[in-house]
Amino acid sequence: MHSQAGLVKSAAVQRRRQGARGCVDVRLRRDCVNVRLRRVGPATTAPRTNDDTSRHIQRSAEHHHTVTQVTSTGNPLAQTGPYGKDRRTRRPVQHADIARGTVHTAHPCGASERHKSNGTRAKGVPLSTQQVIEWTEDGRTRTAHWRSENGTPPPRRIEVADDRMPVATAHRLACEGTALLWRGDYQGARQLLTAMARRIDRGPRRAKERRAPAASPAEAFHRHRQARSRRARLLGMLLVPLDADFGIPLRRAPDVRQACAEAYGPAGGDPSVTSLPELLGLIGAHEWRRKGVKVPALGGDRVHPHYGVFSPVRGEYVDLVAEAPLPTHELAFDIGTGTGVLAAVLARRGIQRVVATDQDARALGCARENAARLGLSERIEVVEADLYPPGRAPLVVCNPPWVPARPSSPLEYAVYDPSSRMLRGFLNGLTGHLTPGGEGWLILSDLAEHLGLRPRAELLAAFATAGLTVADRLDIRPTHPRAADPTDPLHTARAAEVTSLWRLTAG
Repeated sequence: MHSQAGLVKSAAVQRRRQGARGCVDVRLRRDCVNVRLRRVGPATTAPRTNDDTSRHIQRSAEHHHTVTQVTSTGNPLAQTGPYGKDRRTRRPVQHADIARGTVHTAHPCGASERHKSNGTRAKGVPLSTQQVIEWTEDGRTRTAHWRSENGTPPPRRIEVADDRMPVATAHRLACEGTALLWRGDYQGARQLLTAMARRIDRGPRRAKERRAPAASPAEAFHRHRQARSRRARLLGMLLVPLDADFGIPLRRAPDVRQACAEAYGPAGGDPSVTSLPELLGLIGAHEWRRKGVKVPALGGDRVHPHYGVFSPVRGEYVDLVAEAPLPTHELAFDIGTGTGVLAAVLARRGIQRVVATDQDARALGCARENAARLGLSERIEVVEADLYPPGRAPLVVCNPPWVPARPSSPLEYAVYDPSSRMLRGFLNGLTGHLTPGGEGWLILSDLAEHLGLRPRAELLAAFATAGLTVADRLDIRPTHPRAADPTDPLHTARAAEVTSLWRLTAG
């Protein structure tokens, strides 16, 4: 335990080092309370007395940051200074370092990157029922709206941080549940995030804290998800402020207003706060939307995914739809269309009318925009529906989420299908929406089988229960890099994975 006299002496040493900068910032581990002493003004100002230091420590220990539910707007988000000089020499953060598995990249489980009709939150829903975070800064209580598109609850404790905060302190505070609201240089925040990610990824250093190897593929999968969940939670403790127009009030910050508007809707209202990983996800999604994803099955034309709608970066399932023999050229249903890429492939193959369904507002808008870009608006009708549209068709195509597990956030409904809800809904309703002699195409990876989550016998039993017969099956091996990465925790399952197009008929 540091004495008060020692604390004042340490503050004096720091003051002499910083000179005319006029700022003292001392952090101690004192009964799990992060203590900060700050003095702004001329360097000749008299140092704190022991009584001043004691009162400062007492106030820090007694203060609690809270989260409130309100319907009115909060106070404007204040900007503070001065900004410290970046003392780390880390490389700039790379997007893949801290945002792996987010909406703009292939998911770690390797499942389909299309958005499914599984009840994800639509664009335009109020900000987490107007959740507001509250903290103390410069002796005043501040509030701001909390933004989290992945459903992360707002932090209950917040500390203001800048470029002088060491990565060890930031990691410790994040582990203790304290979020860091960044007031320093924007690029410094990215560097800190990268350093925190490396610290998290290296795992425990002591051998006794390391876990024994997983006893089964299912256990390895669940451990993998737990590790990623913890990683995302800790990195999500680094927060950045947003002005009312979605500008970032930090030095060297990029212009993210368009990226935020695409995810959050039109700017307006009050300032807000979001996590830096989420903001980087928004930026990455904006780049995907701007540049598009080249689809060989469309002759090299591009599909432009929107935020929250997974892009078709794993193209093998698209190739299956492009190569399977068509039972008709008249009408087809595309269930859970997402970006609309499969509907576009079917239309390009000569099907005169494709009805593409989804129940997510972002996916519906994305599919309509892509159909227009590709000149297929007259042949592709995008409708809102939970699975099937009214009527019957000679061809019904569905590419459901491939992994039967519980999503940990709304955005993961495109990857995880809890209790195989969408898969079973498609199979059980297929015979009622096929014309006589029609086919249902189910595109599904067997990754869940290799992970021990759903045996092949269970899938075949679901076919029989729904009154379906397998007419044929087309298989393809995945070509994404993780399938050949021996360091991947799920490498054994990925290396054996096969994606199949099941041609199903009634009876």
